[in-house]
Parts: sequence; C-alpha cells; structure tokens
Amino acid sequence: MATSNSLRNQFLIAMPALEDPRFQRTVTLICQNDENGSLGVTINKKQSNLSFADVVEHLELVNTIKTAIPALPVFHGGPVQPELGMVLHDNSAPWDSTLKISENLALTTSMDIVRSLAEGNGPTNALFLLGYAGWAAGQLETELLENSWLNVGADPKIIFHTEIEHRWQSAASLIGVDLNKISSLTGHA
Repeated sequence: MATSNSLRNQFLIAMPALEDPRFQRTVTLICQNDENGSLGVTINKKQSNLSFADVVEHLELVNTIKTAIPALPVFHGGPVQPELGMVLHDNSAPWDSTLKISENLALTTSMDIVRSLAEGNGPTNALFLLGYAGWAAGQLETELLENSWLNVGADPKIIFHTEIEHRWQSAASLIGVDLNKISSLTGHA
C-alpha cells in the first residue's frame, strides 16, 4: 500500500484507549511518511535517568567543551534504536545528516549539532531525543483507521514552548478535542 507525504509534519496524539505502554498519552511528530513506511519522534516523554550532560560525557565531548553544558532534558523519542541520538530543531542552520520535516522543523543525527548544543551554539529551539518510532508501509494508516491516534498539523510552539506535561492535551486542543472527556473504554455495538 503506497502512502503519501500527507502525514509528514503531523502530530500523532495517542487516544486514551491506546494500551501500548510505549505510546500511552504521547504526542509523536511524524518526520517522514512514504512508500517505505513512517518515522516519528515522541516529544513528551522525558528520559528520567539521563541528562544531556550525561550524553555529552558519554560521547567524550566533556574535555573539548569549555562552557557550562546547557541543562537540556533527554527525550525518549521512541522504542526503535533507543541508543540513537537525534536533535529535533528549528530549521535555522545547515547541519550534517539532516532530514527537513517542514520549513520550520528538521531532525538531525550528526555529531556537529550535538557539539554545538553542548557549546551553547546550537539551534535556538531544540529537543535531544534517543530513539524513534517506526511503522511499516501502511501500518500507521491502519492504526489511524482503528482510532488509536488523532492527527493534526504540527505546531512548533507545542514542541518547543509548551510544558512537557501539557503537550498531549495542547496538541489535541489544536482540533478542539478535550482528551479528558474521552473515555478510555471501548466497545462494540
């Protein structure tokens, strides 16, 4: 089943009945959607036991950094390749290994952006993520038809300027949905 780029730059908002613990109450930004499948990153699940300073130390950049490392949270981007670090950022500068999502958003996997963030010279708006979410061709579209997700155009304000714990409801509010009023129970007539 061929797909179009119609889901690129869309938020996937987990419905209350979604039972997969990896995606409960999540907002996932779709970064790529084509005939090979879909790739997205979750923007509202922080890694509880890891800081950006830990990542910089693990990458052995500490000795090369002369300034204080910014106190960035590390996000759980998804269950696929949880050791892969990526930066979701505004599209303000060219970086190596960058996937352009929209005019305002990009996803970069190269070390140059990590070093720049650690030095305090990175993009103005950025999230550091480990891992991503992936779907085979047609899988995400099937999950949408099964009402596992709501989808709406992404808003960088929610990604970069909304408190993490409010992103799920704020994303749903973009289409006038109050997730607190939707039952997590499902049934069949």
